[in-house]
Amino acid sequence: MAKKRLAVHRRLRDLVQLIISFASNAYLKGYFNGQIYQGSSKALCLPGLNCYACPGALGSCPIGSLQAVIGSRGRNLSLYVGGFIAGIGAIFGRLICGWACPFGWFQDLLYKIPLPKKWTKKRRLRGEKYLSLFRYLVLLVLVILLPMFVVDFIGQGSPWYCKWVCPSGTLSGLLLLAGNAPLRGAAGWLFAWKNLILLITIIASIIVYRPFCRYVCPLGAIYGAANHFSLYRLEIDTEACTECGICQKVCKLDIPVWQTPNSSACIRCGDCIVACPYSAIKSGYRTELKNRIKLSTVKYRSS
Repeated sequence: MAKKRLAVHRRLRDLVQLIISFASNAYLKGYFNGQIYQGSSKALCLPGLNCYACPGALGSCPIGSLQAVIGSRGRNLSLYVGGFIAGIGAIFGRLICGWACPFGWFQDLLYKIPLPKKWTKKRRLRGEKYLSLFRYLVLLVLVILLPMFVVDFIGQGSPWYCKWVCPSGTLSGLLLLAGNAPLRGAAGWLFAWKNLILLITIIASIIVYRPFCRYVCPLGAIYGAANHFSLYRLEIDTEACTECGICQKVCKLDIPVWQTPNSSACIRCGDCIVACPYSAIKSGYRTELKNRIKLSTVKYRSS
């Protein structure tokens, strides 16, 4: 019965990710004429990693927007972009990564691809703890410091992360090139380099669950840090929990949920909540505070 509930939950999450991914990239005309959407909604940020250059994108990537502001001449701060990222992180944490990021969903689909019998899927790599810190280095160096301090002769910084690393942007670029012959002719060695990164990401995603999210994504780094204080959180009912380890067994990120329910690695997919046989994992907006208020109310009424 528990396996059936978990399977239904995972199908539901796949459906939600599919709907959000297509809704975020619903400019169908762009896929056929190779032109990116330039409407007014493009000034708005989307919560997940979703490249501005995708021919169907209706909004902007928050990391791309942040870089554009940091590297812009005479302006290194945007209250809207900074406030948007901070607000989404403070409210949801990495719930966005698990349910509303198009590139996260892309990695989920790749992980479903079966491997030859001699190969095994891996839930973590050796040195996981240290590898997971690399995304913070990417955030600090490529997203913030280089665009801010390495500028051209007019004082304009380059979007280093988007230009040199982002595989989501490369995937979008392939879609854009498919419908634009002049761009296909202009694509040079830089595009070849990013295609190599995309290829490595694709292969790794078939073997390891969400490697880009875990080790590279700067947006995941921000939302992951927000997991520790966000309004949406996971909490453990210590009276009901037996520390049986089932939550860790079903977690594709191999997180001991009963010990660290709000780990920065957790994408809050909800598998552990559904799989727990004792209903000991709760999720919601400050559930512990709500439960205390509810308990106090019951005691007050009964007195």
